[in-house]
Amino acid sequence: MVLIRRTEERAAELYQQGKIGGFLHLYIGQEAVSTGLVAARQPQDRMITAYRDHGLAINVGLTAKEIMAELLGKATGMSKGKGGSMHMASVEKNFWGGHAIVGAHIPIAAGMALGDQYRGEDGVTICMFGDGATNIGFFHEGLNLSKVWDLPVLWVCENNQYGMGTAVERASAVSEIRQKAEGYGIPNERVEGMDVLNVKKATEKALKHIREGNGPYFMEVMTYRFRGHSMGDPEKYRESEEVDCWEKEDPLGILHRWMVKNKKATEEELKQIIADVEQEVEEAVEFAENSPEPAPEELFTDIYAEEV
Repeated sequence: MVLIRRTEERAAELYQQGKIGGFLHLYIGQEAVSTGLVAARQPQDRMITAYRDHGLAINVGLTAKEIMAELLGKATGMSKGKGGSMHMASVEKNFWGGHAIVGAHIPIAAGMALGDQYRGEDGVTICMFGDGATNIGFFHEGLNLSKVWDLPVLWVCENNQYGMGTAVERASAVSEIRQKAEGYGIPNERVEGMDVLNVKKATEKALKHIREGNGPYFMEVMTYRFRGHSMGDPEKYRESEEVDCWEKEDPLGILHRWMVKNKKATEEELKQIIADVEQEVEEAVEFAENSPEPAPEELFTDIYAEEV
């Protein structure tokens, strides 16, 4: 989580310097969600998410160098500099993106789960999306079919309180997003998402339910983004006091205090982790800035799949 936080902070600085183009959606404040999910998953479990994907990319095992190079559009990025911030993915890590279109990856997740079910494999597709995506048609189509076919898919709504700049209560007919799963007969629960251990425990329970052949499960994970929706967000829709209140529940602080209290690590050991991460991220930035741009011929590669 410290690596995610520092990578995002440096990415914001590089964006402001004009070294990162396009959109940039930071995961600061939501680190406990993907960390808890990945801590509970098995290697055969697929991960797929929306455009706020840097944190998940780190958690599945992609390096800070690959991520930073991709953000800077360099050939050494995990997508050769052609995907950028919103399209991070790795077949080797069973990480299927990073999708820029709101909610469009939800039916893709249902399709991947159908494929695993058809082949008799025990993998679970873990699909993450924001609260705003639950008002999109893709969401309802995906959830409906997942229950009709009892697909092995874990639906995870990262409820960070806002769809871009619109508060949940202004856009959703129900106060709790998990209630939308009720309409499709999908078991569901609301999870406190600022505590990584809590997220991990809830995910383990959900994955066990799915692997036992009970069909899909829905988790609404309550979290909060400390920064704007994207780098161009003036944040006029929320008061600074609200952000300050949530920052008191910083997921890094919660875990830090738990580890010290339960003697899992000393203050000195945790400070060393922060120092190590700082060095790792700076090395990643140096690597990315010194990496080559994609060659012109890369315009014509990775367009079609090679016939096997």
